[in-house]
Formats: sequence, structure tokens, C-alpha cells
Amino acid sequence: MGKGYSVYRVKVYGVFLLGFTCLTFTGCKHNGQLPYYVSADFTPVWANADLARSLHRIAPFSFVNQDGDTVSEKTFAGTIYVANFFFASCPGICKLMVKNLLVVQDAFKEDSSVQLISHSVTPDHDSVPVLKRYAEEHHALSGKWHFVTGSKDAIYAIARQSYFADEAASVPDADGDFLHTEKVFLVDGNRHIRGVYNGALPAEMERLKADIRMLKK
Repeated sequence: MGKGYSVYRVKVYGVFLLGFTCLTFTGCKHNGQLPYYVSADFTPVWANADLARSLHRIAPFSFVNQDGDTVSEKTFAGTIYVANFFFASCPGICKLMVKNLLVVQDAFKEDSSVQLISHSVTPDHDSVPVLKRYAEEHHALSGKWHFVTGSKDAIYAIARQSYFADEAASVPDADGDFLHTEKVFLVDGNRHIRGVYNGALPAEMERLKADIRMLKK
């Protein structure tokens, strides 16, 4: 870390420190604030707004969503968004994650300051028509929940370098690339990661909704 921007750091193992508790995967809060996540070990970093400017952010990006529209970091400027990785032909965990994320979408469907983005990790197969059909089948709201495709290199780069989404639990293909991860990410209006959740667990989506409301404050 270094550079003096971390006020303090806490390992996420249910540690009690300075009057707050880190619960489960990354369930940390302090004085009504959420931490920042800046590395692959997802150690929470607590920083004020000035110090946060130097922290890790999601890199600029450009993909195409299910409506054929270009989606970039500008699409989400000043908004809170939820991000994950999936592929349309996934028969199990991806469908469960989408079902769980639908609860999040519906909780904020009238709130334009909250959006969702799901990146296909098999972009060669997940064309715009495939994503359109997939989004409609899963009741995703157009303009609210973006299912995106693009170059495989770009999607894998942002997954690994921006979201730290590559993990041992992921399923590798013949080239060693991961196919999906169960992680779901909460990103603030400055492209900082503010929460990480297990998308396969409904209880984690309840925590995500609560964290979105906290971040909105």
C-alpha cells in the first residue's frame, strides 16, 4: 500500500477493532461509512475523501450492451453501480447470481443513481442478440442493467486488473482463463470498489442493498 493514504487497515476475519466488526466476507462498516478495496486480498482500507483520490479505481472501459449501445465509465459517472461477471450459457451459478441480482435491481428500479453491469466472459458467444434475449428472460430493465460484451482481452483485463476477479475457485478453460466468479462488486461514483459480495447467497444481496443505501447517504 504505502504513500500514507491508508488511515488503518483491517483483515477480514471477523476482527473487532475500534468499536466495529468485520463480518463474513467483507462486511465492514465504521461510523456509517464503507471501506475501499484496492487489492486482490480485499483488505478493507479506510480513508477520507481527500486520501481516497489516490486509491485504486476501475479503469476506463468501453463495451456494448444488450441494446447495442456503447457502455463506458462515462455511462456510470456519478452513479453507484453493481458489477459482476457471467456467461449466458452457464447452466448453474450464473443463473442463480442473476436471480439474486434481480432483487437488487427491483429494490432500486426507480432510482436512476443506481445501475448494474454484467460482463460476459465468453464474448465470442455472447453477441448482442444473445444478451438481449438473456436480459429479457431474466427481467433486466433496459438502461438500468447492462449485459455487456466486447473483446475478450478487454473484459479479462478489467476483470483481473480492476476488479481482482480472478480466483482459485473459478473454473479455468484450456488456456488457463477463468470462466466466472461468484463475486459481486459495489462501485461508487468515482469508480472505487466499496463492497464485495458472494452473488450466490441471497443474504449477501440483502447486505449489498443496505450498503448501497449507506453509500447513497
